[in-house]
Amino acid sequence: IHLATENEQYLSELPEQAGLFKDTRIVEFIFLLSEKWHLDQSTRYQAVELLERFMIKQVEQMCDDRGSTKGRGQGQRSSWSSVRDQITNTFVLRLVSCVQLASKLSLHYSRVTSDTALTFLQSLKYSYTKQELLESELAVLNTLHFHINVSTPLAYVELLLEVLGYNGCLLPAKPLHQLCVQLLDFCYLTRETIYDTLLKIAIENSTPSKLQIAKFLTVKEDFMLLAVGVISTGVFILSPGHWEQVVEHLNCITGITPQSILEFSYAVVRRVVGSTTP
Repeated sequence: IHLATENEQYLSELPEQAGLFKDTRIVEFIFLLSEKWHLDQSTRYQAVELLERFMIKQVEQMCDDRGSTKGRGQGQRSSWSSVRDQITNTFVLRLVSCVQLASKLSLHYSRVTSDTALTFLQSLKYSYTKQELLESELAVLNTLHFHINVSTPLAYVELLLEVLGYNGCLLPAKPLHQLCVQLLDFCYLTRETIYDTLLKIAIENSTPSKLQIAKFLTVKEDFMLLAVGVISTGVFILSPGHWEQVVEHLNCITGITPQSILEFSYAVVRRVVGSTTP
């Protein structure tokens, strides 16, 4: 109930730029960095969500500041160029700071130290100091008003799997959990393709309008739908005989319709098959 309420609250306040910083290259960078530093599964998702929320707020603040000091025309174009350059120049530093902060929220793994982060940044030819690294962490914390312990889709997946088990769904728990994590990774890394397919299914049209794309944003950012879709797809792959029972349970737990669950699973499976076909 708490996660569902949190999800609904987030969707009701969704900024227009949501998802802008979940580009495949950014997500892949964070996942690979988390693997390099031996961070747990939840940390990499937390880092993605932290970076996304921080960057959106930072862009909004920078644009507001520039807009209050610049006029229209050439001055305004110069302002946008300045914002873009400032974001580009500090982006990798901010990304590393988000991974650092996410690692500090984990109770099971070692946190990423300043020395570790600096060594990595130096390997990329950046010459930041420990003071600049600390200031970057503080910039993220201040921009997000220290609200950094956000729930990730993995938390939704794991809790729903527990509820399914408690409700009597006899599923292979460990292999299903492992497969769901792999599918969640896959959904993050192929986000645009999966949701593009889902949108076209929903509107029954291969060329969605700008308005339809804009309205679909809440679907793309719905963590509960993502978790339900991942579990449904995992069960379909691993234990198809239980699929209808699981979909029925997920519908009762979350209120998401069987049709929506089916469509999401189809979009994921279609992408999985496409990515493994020579």
